[in-house]
Amino acid sequence: MVYLRAKKVKSDQYLYLVKSVWDSKKNTSKQEIVKYLGKSSEVVKDDLPPDYRNDPKILSGLAKYNPKDIKKREEASKNSKQQLFKKLTEGNIQGSIKIYEDYICIFNITDFFDKILKPVMYKIGDDWATGRISIATEHVASNVAQTLVKIIMDKVTGNANKKKILICVPLGEEHHLGCDVLETFLSLKGFKVYNMGTSMPTDSILSFIDNNKADVVFLSITLEDNLAAGQRLARKIKERFEIPIFVGGFAMQAHKIPKFDATVVIDSSLEQIPKMLKAA
Repeated sequence: MVYLRAKKVKSDQYLYLVKSVWDSKKNTSKQEIVKYLGKSSEVVKDDLPPDYRNDPKILSGLAKYNPKDIKKREEASKNSKQQLFKKLTEGNIQGSIKIYEDYICIFNITDFFDKILKPVMYKIGDDWATGRISIATEHVASNVAQTLVKIIMDKVTGNANKKKILICVPLGEEHHLGCDVLETFLSLKGFKVYNMGTSMPTDSILSFIDNNKADVVFLSITLEDNLAAGQRLARKIKERFEIPIFVGGFAMQAHKIPKFDATVVIDSSLEQIPKMLKAA
């Protein structure tokens, strides 16, 4: 059985999706967390794992936590995604900035990256792969999205008092929007971030880690064709350094993912990343 559980911290409630699991040793059931969903008043249907988004009992439980606000958030998210897709594919940076500014007046930067920009870029990638948009349109949209992230980044200042994070891509990977988004978010959280978003030789990455004493490496892979290169890079880093390595990106949605000498991150929100870093 899977259901929602609320936990109150001070004056706020936070939601978890949990399931009951039978413990044969203790001859009783116990709860296991399927996913931490966030602040109850901010959780919407899209925050649920795909397998549970149409479960009537879960949706009913979700609706009791400020249902008017939930409906408002879902409508705002839907409209913002549609508008951002249009502006990006038109190459309209000013329109894209306006959508971002309007959205964070109600919500926050993390929500914009997680719930608006990420699904829109996934849709653009899918539409290009299936021939619904041209390669030229995909390039225009990606370039505008990268400019948008850089503009947001310029407004962000971090304390840089935590772990030093290196973000990189494997040799041959030319997509770095995910790197830029992660850089912005982690900088906002106060981490010192080195964003090596362009494809570089493995030896250069290893030298950079050594010279700058990076504490953690995030490896971003967008195209499935680059999974093998990412696998080799993770192995080389692991052989030389005793530091945590996380691998994520759109390629992690592939049906078959090779084994990495690293922690593979699939379908995790940005807000979960600081917790992963703390535990690393």
